[in-house]
Amino acid sequence: MYHSIVLVKQVPDTANVSADAMKEDGTVNRAALPTIFNPEDLHALEMALAVKQKHGGIVTVVSMGPPKAADVLRDCLFRGADRAILITDRRAAASDTLATSYILSQAVKTIGQFNFVFAGRQAIDGDTAQTAPQCAEKLGIPQVTYAEEILELSKESATIRRNIDNGWELVKVKLPALLTVVETANVPRPWAARRMMKHKHSPLEQWGLDEISADTNRCGVAGSPTKVFKIQSVVLKKEGFTEVAPTRESIGTLIKELVADKTI
Repeated sequence: MYHSIVLVKQVPDTANVSADAMKEDGTVNRAALPTIFNPEDLHALEMALAVKQKHGGIVTVVSMGPPKAADVLRDCLFRGADRAILITDRRAAASDTLATSYILSQAVKTIGQFNFVFAGRQAIDGDTAQTAPQCAEKLGIPQVTYAEEILELSKESATIRRNIDNGWELVKVKLPALLTVVETANVPRPWAARRMMKHKHSPLEQWGLDEISADTNRCGVAGSPTKVFKIQSVVLKKEGFTEVAPTRESIGTLIKELVADKTI
């Protein structure tokens, strides 16, 4: 029996960005964007469910965010997760990756004994790929990034195949361990109709910072040393195109223009 904890996130749908996506102060206007299940977190969930299906055990999912983030947790229950916990607290607002990883690690410690922590490689709203590795450091457990498949598994260790772009690497890791999962790992299973009917209106566990014994000085703005230096909104105004003849002279002129514009 294995206990897997999966860290999931609800993110803005960056494929459907509107003109209202940015506020005047340069921050993301999340209220103006539709939200989705972070894609690679779905693959992390599927890997955890596969462990449960093949070896037995339970899957607990955890998300940090506003009450609306409960949608992705319910989605996890529809797919096969056993327990869903939402960490929601106004004092956690504006947390950067350092503060977020601290809060999530405290949640994992509060849940108790586990064999795996799974997470997507990165979230599409920040693209930092920092939160899960930082969480592993705070938990004091080994981590394997870019995980694609669990090849061998025992109570003491697991052999993981990780994608390194131009090939694969086999890593044997002592358990408990944290794995970040890539999109090539698997195909996420769909909702199960019976589970959907069962959990459609079932209440979810909601924890605040007090329930996970978090130090508020390490949460939210107070615990977030990341500072935004500059935000620039790039607007392409020119319409149409310029045709360049396939001659040495025309190409040379184009290169000079690109160098003058500091494009190259």
